[in-house]
Amino acid sequence: MSLDDLNENLFEHAHAGALRYFGRGTLPIGKDGQAILARYQDAAHMTAHVVGRLLDEQKPDVAVFHHGIYVPQGAVSSVLRDAGIRVVNWGPAYRKGTAIFSHGDSYHHTMIDEDPAQWSDMPWSNKEESLVMEYLRSRWTGGNDWINFQADAEQDNGAIMAGLALDPSRPVIGLLTNVIWDAQLHFRQSAFPSMLEWLFASIEYFVNHPDLQLVIRIHPAEVLGSVPSCQRAANEIFNRFGILPPHIKVIGPEEKISTYSLMTLCNSALVYGTKTALELACTGLPVVVAGEAWSRGKGFTVDVSSPEEYRRVLDTLPFTNPLSDEQINAARKYAYHFFFRRMIPLRSLDPHTYFGPYRVKVNHLDELLPDADPGLSVICNGILSGSPFVSNL
Repeated sequence: MSLDDLNENLFEHAHAGALRYFGRGTLPIGKDGQAILARYQDAAHMTAHVVGRLLDEQKPDVAVFHHGIYVPQGAVSSVLRDAGIRVVNWGPAYRKGTAIFSHGDSYHHTMIDEDPAQWSDMPWSNKEESLVMEYLRSRWTGGNDWINFQADAEQDNGAIMAGLALDPSRPVIGLLTNVIWDAQLHFRQSAFPSMLEWLFASIEYFVNHPDLQLVIRIHPAEVLGSVPSCQRAANEIFNRFGILPPHIKVIGPEEKISTYSLMTLCNSALVYGTKTALELACTGLPVVVAGEAWSRGKGFTVDVSSPEEYRRVLDTLPFTNPLSDEQINAARKYAYHFFFRRMIPLRSLDPHTYFGPYRVKVNHLDELLPDADPGLSVICNGILSGSPFVSNL
């Protein structure tokens, strides 16, 4: 990696960290935004310098650390990869009692480019399909996950239709936002430079197509997440468009409406990077992906890579048919791989809600012996030998 490339990587992580600090997708105008960004850049470069000095004295075979983005983790990762050191990143996964590990980079990147052979050729039967569909249904209320944004949400379709004043004679298209500031990294396949630009382009299109109804579901984590957003999608929409026409509805992040129930009313869904794209495809709903959603390129979503391509796809709405049986099967296989194989269960992770989602609970060293915890063995083997972080439990 050249010095320019390294500096670019460090800036990316510093910029993402500053956005997270402010809870925004863009830095605030004025000296405060630039001052905070400068501090993150200084921290990134100091981290890179310290890691470089460490590597002058000793070079590990592999480095294992949390997340792999922001500062300091992203800076550490960039320097180690540049030095040829094998990197393993990890983080808590969605399912309770599980973690996700990845080789070489943050899972934000590796899940997009993962080798399809990891899941396309795996054994598949009614047992696996039933297991993953039962779990996906549980996500409507979040009972099996570390984090839950859907508790007590309205699930009655009639009530949702009436509350939104939807016209049953016109097709409904759903649009799901991301949290604006979250993991603002560069993804080469995104059709738009940012989620907001995609959102604005979508609204501009539908303003001129009153034959279709657009329902925008703003991500509940804007208000319920660990870092509440200071830049709200609803405010950005109002600042750009003012009062929207009646065929475009906006559901705020605080509104107790089930995203999953809402999507059953839709002809199709438009997404930028939300993981819900995968869950919707498993139900047969066509999903158009304009950003870095992990479902991209897996064969069961409509993927676009430019604004022009996106508009051409919108011109074909409403879609005539749901996903084919082959596409639904592919989506469910990938969902099983993602939720039950890439998310590795660890017996020592005890759900805990006071400080973070879990605590490590080990009562005896025997619990850490080889094969005492099959999930831990998968992780240790991956770290030591480079084998895939895939659980077949």
